[in-house]
Parts: sequence; structure tokens; C-alpha cells
Amino acid sequence: MKRLIALAPVAVLVALGLLFALFGLRNDPRFLPRALVGKPVPEVTLPTLADGLPDTLAAPGEGPYLVNVFASWCAPCEIEAPLLVALEARGVPIVGVAYKDAPEKTRAFLARTGDPYARVLVDREGRAGIELGVSGVPETYLVDGSGRILDKISAPLTEADAARLAARVGR
Repeated sequence: MKRLIALAPVAVLVALGLLFALFGLRNDPRFLPRALVGKPVPEVTLPTLADGLPDTLAAPGEGPYLVNVFASWCAPCEIEAPLLVALEARGVPIVGVAYKDAPEKTRAFLARTGDPYARVLVDREGRAGIELGVSGVPETYLVDGSGRILDKISAPLTEADAARLAARVGR
């Protein structure tokens, strides 16, 4: 009897290991959630980088636009910066969300890489990131004129992504 009691923890650990292994083998590690696609952009109010006044992610009536979540500490954000600048030059409106970043570092980042944003919101605590379901930076969302999220890209933009987004915005 004592032997069975001593083996019980080992049996539980083996069972848990099998459970986790089977669960892990069934799931695609490349899957990225797109839960908000087709839903309204979250109503989050954040201070702007320019003057600290409150503003929201929504831009109703302005037509399609992009919301780009970035950070000065994010190396892939620096890689995608030229594509965002090119999109802005084509007339694609972009709202930036500085994710978990200090405003002075965000300003230095934008001075170094170029500032493609119509406005930049400061998300120091990551509230907007939680509401948007950000899994990492950079992430870009395509939002229509009524404030509904049409697409989400959870990686640095590629040339193909930029061309597709510009076409969907109509630029």
C-alpha cells in the first residue's frame, strides 16, 4: 500500500506530461489569434505623444486607416519603419500606438526612423495592447471608416503586406 501511495505523484506527473504533449501536438504554434477582426476597434482613450491630450484609436468617418502598434525597444519595428513611411507617402493614414514605451524614447525612435503617423498615442501600461489582443510588437490593424477591424498583421510588414494594405485603403 505504501508503495502505491509513493508512486501516485509519479503517475500524476506522467499523466500531466501526456496531456500537455497531446495538447501541444494538436495545436499549430504559428497560429496567431485574430479575435477582433470583424469587430469594432476598442474604445481606449490614451494620451497623445504630441501634447498629452486624450485621444482614441477610433477615427470614424475618415475612411480606412491603419493602426500600428510599435515600440522604440523593438528591433522588428525599426525594420518595418521604412515601409510605414512609404505607406504614409502614398496617403495611407496611420495611427501609431507606442506600446509600453517612454515618450522621450518614442520621440527619439521616430526622429531616427521617420514619423509616418498622423497621430501617436502613448500606451505606457499596455492597456490598448490588451484591448487589441496584441501578442507582440509590431502589429498592424486595418480599420474601415466605421471603426471595424478588417485585418491584423502580427509581424513586421513586408512589401507584399504594404501593397495589399495600400490597395485596401484605396491608395
